[in-house]
Amino acid sequence: MSTKGGGDGGTSVKQELPPRHGEGDGQSIGYVLALDVGTTVMRGHVYDIKGHVKGASSMKLKIDHLKPGWFEIDPHKLFEDAKTVLQGSIKAAGITAGQVTCLGIATQRNTFVTWDRETGETFHNMITWQDLRAAEDVEQWNSSLTLKALNKGAGFAHFFTRRKRHLAASVLKFMSKQVTMRLRWVLDNFPKVRERACENKAMFGCIETWLLWKLTKGQIHATDYSCASATGIFDPFSVEWSPIVTGLVNIPMSMFPEIRDTSGDFGSTDPDIFGVAIPIRSIVADQQGAMFGQCCFQLGDVKCTLGTGTFLDINTGDKPHASVAGLYPLVAWKIGKDMTFMAEGHCSDTGNTMEWAQRIGLYDDVSETSAMASSVEDSDGVCFVPAFSGLQAPINDDTATTAMFGMTLATTKAHIVRAILDSLAFRFKDLYETVVLETKIPLSHIRVDGGVCNNDFLMQMMADVVSQDIDRSSHADMTSLGAAFLAGLASGVWQNKEELCAMRKSDKVFKPQPTWESIRDSYHLWKRALARSLEWYHP
Repeated sequence: MSTKGGGDGGTSVKQELPPRHGEGDGQSIGYVLALDVGTTVMRGHVYDIKGHVKGASSMKLKIDHLKPGWFEIDPHKLFEDAKTVLQGSIKAAGITAGQVTCLGIATQRNTFVTWDRETGETFHNMITWQDLRAAEDVEQWNSSLTLKALNKGAGFAHFFTRRKRHLAASVLKFMSKQVTMRLRWVLDNFPKVRERACENKAMFGCIETWLLWKLTKGQIHATDYSCASATGIFDPFSVEWSPIVTGLVNIPMSMFPEIRDTSGDFGSTDPDIFGVAIPIRSIVADQQGAMFGQCCFQLGDVKCTLGTGTFLDINTGDKPHASVAGLYPLVAWKIGKDMTFMAEGHCSDTGNTMEWAQRIGLYDDVSETSAMASSVEDSDGVCFVPAFSGLQAPINDDTATTAMFGMTLATTKAHIVRAILDSLAFRFKDLYETVVLETKIPLSHIRVDGGVCNNDFLMQMMADVVSQDIDRSSHADMTSLGAAFLAGLASGVWQNKEELCAMRKSDKVFKPQPTWESIRDSYHLWKRALARSLEWYHP
C-alpha cells in the first residue's frame, strides 16, 4: 500500500455539520473522505473544502484466475483492504477520523457477490465484470427464440406507440460484462444460493453494496441508482429493478438491495472500524462518478475517461436514451427529486493496449509514447485494431480480434506506436459520431480524464479527428472527486453545483488543428483493417 500526504492537516471539528469557511481562516475544517475501487487499484483520498487532496492511499486489488476466463476477488480481503486504504488516507492527511465529515464510495461496476442474510457468510468469491464464465449462456440467450420473440414484440409495440422503452427492448441483448447471466450462473451452479434465495435469505450486491453492508456492520443493504442501472437487471424507463428481466432468467427479486439516491443517507460506518461513526453520504458507479467530478451537469455535456477502456458519456438530461447502435442508457445520478440520465459508449481496450505494447518491448515507459508517435509523419501504412475484448459500440462484435496490418521491412517501433495511438483516437471518433448521430443533442464540450489522457499526442489527435476542444482535467482521480462532491453536497460541505464548478480546473485544453485532410486517408485505411478483424472467433 502507498500513502501520500497532501499538506498540513486542519483543526478538529465536531462530527455534525462543519461551519462554512475558507482554509486558513482559523475556523474548523471539514474533510470529505472518498474511496474509489477501480478494476485493478483501490484508492482513498481526503479532500478539503476547496477540493484539494490532503492525503491519499492506494492498494492493488488481488484478482484470482482459478480457470481460464474466470476473474474473482476475495470479498473479505477486499473489505479489509478498503479499511486499510481509508485509514491510510486519513493518516496521510494528518487528521483524525473525527475530523472527517462524510464518506463517499465509487466502485467499478458489475462485480458482485452473494451472501447469507442471517449469517453474513458469502456463498462464493466476487465475480468480476471481466469474468467470462457465462459467455456461452449469453450467446445462447441472445440467439434464443424467447429473446427474439421479445425483441420483435417490442419492435411491433414501438411501431404503434413510439415509446422509447419499447425501442430499447426491441434491441435488448445480454452482455457478459453485465451482472444478469453471471448471477443466473451462480444460481444454477450453487444450489445453496438458489435454496436460500427461495427462502428470502440470500442477498446480492455489487462491490458498493457489499462494502456498505460490511462498513455498517450489516445494517444497510442498499445501492444507488447509478450502480443499479449498470447491472442489466434495471429498467431505466421505470427506474426500478426489472421484473421482466428477472422473470425471464429466473432470478428472485428478494435478493436485490434497496436503491437509494446517489447523494444521500447510506447510514454510518461502525464506530469500531475508525474509532468514530463516519456518515456515508454517497454511493456512485465509477463512470458516473467521473461524470459528476467533471461537473457535466448540463444536457449535452460530455466526458471521456481513458483508463483500462475508453468510456464516452453524454448527459441526456431527465430522460434515458434508447439506442440501436449500442449506447447504453444509464442513470447518471439522483439527487433528491432530480434524476439525471446519460448514454454511454465504450471501447474495452485502451489502457490495457498500452500496457500490452509495453510488455512486448515497444517502449520502456508509457511516457515515451507521445514523443515516439510525434517523431514520424504518420504510421507509414501500419494499422492497429485494439480488440483484445472484442469491439464494442458501434461495431458490437465480441468475436473480433486484435490485429495489425501493413507492416514492411521499413516499419519501426515509432510507426507501430503511432498506429496504436491513432487507433485509440479513431475508436474515440467512431464513438463520438455515434453519440452525435443517435442522441441529436448539441454537444457543449468534451472533458477527459483517466491515466491515458496524459498522452499529449493522443489528446491532440482526438481533438483533430472530431474538431472539438479536448479539456483535460487537472485532477488525477476524477471518479474519487465525484464521489466526494456527491457526499459533500449531502452533508452541507458544499451547497450547490455552482460551487463545485468553480473548483474544477483544467490542466490543458487541446484545440483542433486543420489536419483532417492529412489524417483522412489513414482513418479510412484503418476502417478497412477493422473490417478484416471482425468475426474472427467462432465458438
